[in-house]
Amino acid sequence: MSEKNTTKKAWVKPEITPLRNGLANKFGSVRNVNWCDSIDDVPFDKLIRSYGSPLFVASEQKLRSNIKRIKNAFSSRYPRIQMAWSYKTNYLGAICNVLHQEDAWAEVVSRFEYEKARKLGVPGQCIFFNGPNKSREILERAIDENARIHIDHLDELYLIEDIAASRNKEVNIGIRLNFDTGYTEPWSRFGFNIESGQAMDAVWRISSSTHLKLVGLHSHIGTFVLEPRAYSSQVSIMCAFLREVEGKTSFKIDYIDIGGGFASFNALQGIYLPPEQVVPSIEQYAEAICETLLEETHDHLSQGRNRPLLVLESGRAIVDDAEVLVTTVVANKRLPDGRRAVVLDAGVNLLFTAYWYNHVVRPTKPLDGKPEETVLYGPLCMNIDVMRNSVILPPLSVGDQLVFSSVGAYNNTQWQQFIEYRPNVVMVHNNGGVSVIRTAENLETMTAHEKLPEHLSRPFPDDQPEK
Repeated sequence: MSEKNTTKKAWVKPEITPLRNGLANKFGSVRNVNWCDSIDDVPFDKLIRSYGSPLFVASEQKLRSNIKRIKNAFSSRYPRIQMAWSYKTNYLGAICNVLHQEDAWAEVVSRFEYEKARKLGVPGQCIFFNGPNKSREILERAIDENARIHIDHLDELYLIEDIAASRNKEVNIGIRLNFDTGYTEPWSRFGFNIESGQAMDAVWRISSSTHLKLVGLHSHIGTFVLEPRAYSSQVSIMCAFLREVEGKTSFKIDYIDIGGGFASFNALQGIYLPPEQVVPSIEQYAEAICETLLEETHDHLSQGRNRPLLVLESGRAIVDDAEVLVTTVVANKRLPDGRRAVVLDAGVNLLFTAYWYNHVVRPTKPLDGKPEETVLYGPLCMNIDVMRNSVILPPLSVGDQLVFSSVGAYNNTQWQQFIEYRPNVVMVHNNGGVSVIRTAENLETMTAHEKLPEHLSRPFPDDQPEK
């Protein structure tokens, strides 16, 4: 019999390690690529060297493929559609013109957005003008340029009628509606309510005018709508109202504008299932909308009329996953509760959607070390500057880069100039070329609109006493 080995092994503290989705464990290897080094085959490290960090990077190829997919999903199911790019989602000129080149018109909600669309070359008749704040000055221009104005309230109706009368001109208008779909919270602050009779009262008021002609119906039922049946209900309600309008007045409605609100594949905070399980595909949205619209407008064919034009004001579903934010680690910390934290050079002043999304975060290269829960902070001197409250990442070193996606929707319009300069935004083109589509701010650009009174031109008196 062999002699037993009596040497004791060193005691090791037991440890429980939770199994994390996407990380290697005893049940299998990593299924998802947990790092990302390029966009459209252009390396992030090359982009950072050329344009600095942080950096927004948009993909022209992804923009074009997204809008083509949406157009195909709807046009293959309904004979007449028109895309209208939602400027408030991302109004950088290069983004807008990529989509205009793909036959999207403009949907704007302010004087600024209207003037920008016109400066980019969009004809007035290819602009849908929404929003509750349209001044007389911009309405006069929009009327003269035959824009498609959607009336939001009675005061706007009276103002448009007065402008039309002063020009002795008949103005084609649309009317914004609000109602309860049964699936979404009603956006009752915009437009005229159907259930209360307010919307029909507005139609009667329009019909009594010799200068106004109702040609379109518009509604927008919400944002990040996850239930396609909400749109089916929306279309049914709008078509019922269309029949009521046409039955009681001489108006013939040319188009139905259902707004936007389609969700992107971002992870909403508070929803714990992955986006792939809760976000409908664009084809599911299209099927619900077009099937209902075909059924509701079948009588147009028996009357020898075209079905109404279906207008889609999609924004997020087109641009969100077509842009990323690359940011650099500037510091490591260990929090009092034991969690690791890092400080990044990009904060919530740039990534406004960090307040409601858990963005996908990936390093730009493979990292060694044991992944653990990490808090990602921005550079701002504000406690609310949290880019991710919790994400599983390997150890990060100063100078490492992280990529946040999808960030194309609402960040380049809702970002803030606060504490830090806003960075460059670049676009990667189909041929692999890269263009700056918005230059980084500096002290000169930030102070260009300031005026310093003469008596405040010196910060200190000339006769400062010695200390």
